[in-house]
Amino acid sequence: MSIIDQTKAKMTAAIEHFKNDLKNIRTGRANPGMVEHVMVDVYGSSMRLKDIAAISTPEARQLLITPFDPQNASVIGKAIEKANLGFMPIVDGHSVRIKIPPMTEEIRKKMAKICHDEREKTKVSIRTIRQDANKHIRKQKADGEMEEDAMKKLEKGIQDLTDKFCKEADELSEKKEKEISTI
Repeated sequence: MSIIDQTKAKMTAAIEHFKNDLKNIRTGRANPGMVEHVMVDVYGSSMRLKDIAAISTPEARQLLITPFDPQNASVIGKAIEKANLGFMPIVDGHSVRIKIPPMTEEIRKKMAKICHDEREKTKVSIRTIRQDANKHIRKQKADGEMEEDAMKKLEKGIQDLTDKFCKEADELSEKKEKEISTI
């Protein structure tokens, strides 16, 4: 695997991690990503909510959580309350409903700031990957394993990847911030 392929794979992983982080940021709409990471104590161990229940959005501002084992509904409701996400779960027979309250301007700004911070972390991570790749090819040149022209060409390729992935992080962040500010 070439250094360019390795760098691309690492940068792709950084963007995927960023996409996952964005899923957890609250917007004005209900989104299963808001609660799927909540840990629930069932069967003597702690499990993620998404592993023990189906999470759907029947309406724009409502989540419906249907446990695979209906007897877990009340335990799931308590776990969501304990997670302190700002939602009041309603245990409704064998399922749990969560009404998503409308976001205040203050909460929107806070969520946009979190989004911005996550984008910056991702871009720093991408630049660190670039730095490591460049160190690697400079070492190869110093060891006589590579010519100057080949090193310059690889450095340009790595910089192009860095620019591409940083731009993608910006676009994902802008899209999420727009979603947050939409009422």
